[in-house]
Amino acid sequence: MGMRKDSRSRREFLKMATLGSAALTVAPSVGAAPAGPAAGQGAGFKLKYAPGLGMFEASAGKDLVDQLKFMADQGFTAWFDNGLMGRPAAEQEALARESARLGLTIGPFVVYADFAVESFVGRDAAVRDMLAGRFRTAVETGKRTGCRWTLAVPGRFNLSADWGYQTANVVENLKRMAAICEPSGLVIVLEPLNPKDHPGLFLTKMAQAYEIAKAVASPSVKILDDMYHQQITEGNIIPNIDACWDELAAFHVGDSPGRKEPGTGEMNYRNIFKHIRGKGYGGVLCLEHGKSLKGLEGEKALLAAYRLADNF
Repeated sequence: MGMRKDSRSRREFLKMATLGSAALTVAPSVGAAPAGPAAGQGAGFKLKYAPGLGMFEASAGKDLVDQLKFMADQGFTAWFDNGLMGRPAAEQEALARESARLGLTIGPFVVYADFAVESFVGRDAAVRDMLAGRFRTAVETGKRTGCRWTLAVPGRFNLSADWGYQTANVVENLKRMAAICEPSGLVIVLEPLNPKDHPGLFLTKMAQAYEIAKAVASPSVKILDDMYHQQITEGNIIPNIDACWDELAAFHVGDSPGRKEPGTGEMNYRNIFKHIRGKGYGGVLCLEHGKSLKGLEGEKALLAAYRLADNF
């Protein structure tokens, strides 16, 4: 556990964070855990922004449970960890217990994202068996933690195969994986990635993800919109949200260029967040980005950025 700040410093910090100031000067408290988001000391957010584990390590320390307490204390109602499936079962259970106590929703964890191989685009039986094993493990992780979403990247495309065959194979493989996930209610969210940062991947655009989700036609296959990636790939963030709305299940946040907190790049996240909330979205928006500043100052700036972007 971190050391407590005096109550005056705590009030000053929280007042500044609530106003969305970019010049926070008092470190946040990491003392005793709140009883839940309603009792937290930070002003609440309009949307379920989900910091990643480690994002507030300078403020809360290395202990992951303490980090969850800090997030709830600042008004966050969700968190995520891409590597959750790889953590020991006992650690998953401890995080899940604390999340339930604090009223925090757990955002998508990664089930498969191998950028180096062709996987979903083919028909190889051994690859299908490998994928099935991964998704069975994801189901168990979901049951253990209460997390409802698992993230998949379909891997690389095949330069020697027609695109139509590859798309059909991706659809068929996802139908197989959906059959594994459907009984538990676990939802696979497909993430398109930009070809500049990750050349050679099969899935890059929102319309492409939408076509695949529609073809699979399962409640366990939806789309994750990583808005950093899509700003680079095709822009049109709000029109694509509208066009894909009935298949969208989660978001990743990150400004572009730079992949840092909102306000550090060219994207108008205040308008984007306002639009998403206006559509009635109740899911998570994972803060999958870095910080523009290091250490405690970077964490203060990140908090201020989200207070500001959420002020619509």
